[in-house]
Amino acid sequence: MRGRGVPSFYLFMSLKDKVQSLLEGALQENPSLFLIESKIHPDNSIEIIIDGDDGVKVEDCIALSRAIEHNLDREEEDFSLQVMSSGVSESLKHVRQYKKNVGRKLKVKTIEETIEGELILATEDTVVLTWKTREPKPVGKGKVTVTKEATIAYENIVEAKVMITF
Repeated sequence: MRGRGVPSFYLFMSLKDKVQSLLEGALQENPSLFLIESKIHPDNSIEIIIDGDDGVKVEDCIALSRAIEHNLDREEEDFSLQVMSSGVSESLKHVRQYKKNVGRKLKVKTIEETIEGELILATEDTVVLTWKTREPKPVGKGKVTVTKEATIAYENIVEAKVMITF
């Protein structure tokens, strides 16, 4: 087995457990990165999606890939490995993703409604969005622009995406 000081119990771990252990160690070395998703398919193709508080550079993906690949033995178990960053078209899944996107426009779908607004706050339990809309005047004809605000618990979010504006 190649790698740096691999403990003997490591030899008896499943591929999934080995990858998880190596992934945790590599992410501890760069705490600004965090795991979005890891999958190991039946054909031993490993797919890892990461994000970062300050974004993800190609070098981050390479470093993470090397930390995993260099500590797995292809003679013991054949595998393929793909490390990638979460794309802009992907839905937000972690509180850290919401926090890093404060100040950006989101499209948030809940069971009841879809709201497009600026993310102004992300706590451990909720997000707060604001947006402007035109509503009929309380008195008389015509419309007036009003600012709305919604606090939404993460558990009520079906999907949330950053809206790219040009």
